[in-house]
Amino acid sequence: MLHLESKKVTANKSAEALYDQLRDFKNFSQLMPDSVQKFEADDQSFMFQMKGLPEVRVMVDEEKRPEFIRLRSASSKLNFTMTCFISELTENTSEAYFEFDGDFNMMMRMMVEKPLKNFLENLADKLSEI
Repeated sequence: MLHLESKKVTANKSAEALYDQLRDFKNFSQLMPDSVQKFEADDQSFMFQMKGLPEVRVMVDEEKRPEFIRLRSASSKLNFTMTCFISELTENTSEAYFEFDGDFNMMMRMMVEKPLKNFLENLADKLSEI
C-alpha cells in the first residue's frame, strides 16, 4: 500500500465554499500541474493525463460536507483513493490537505511514488491560491 500526504495549506475561503469549489469537478482544472496534458470533467467525474502516464479518471467515492471529499479511480487497473480534508479555521479561511492511498505492486510503486507526491504538493499549493 502506498500512502502519501500533502502539506496542509490555508485557503482564503470558508470550509463550505472550498468544499463547493472542489465538488464542481471542472474547477480541478485550476489545480492541475503544468505536466497535465489532458483534462476533461463532467458532473460525476474528471479525467486527466500527465506526461508519460496513462489517462486517469476519478469519481466520488465518499463525501461529508464540508469535511472531506474522497475520490477513487474509475478503473480497476489502478486501485487508489485521493481525499481532500477540509477544516474551518475562521469564517473566511480553511485548512486543507490531500491524502493518497494506492494499492500498487512494488515496481509500480517505485515508478509513481515521487511523481504522485509532487502531484499532491502541487494540488495543495494551487488550492491555497484559489
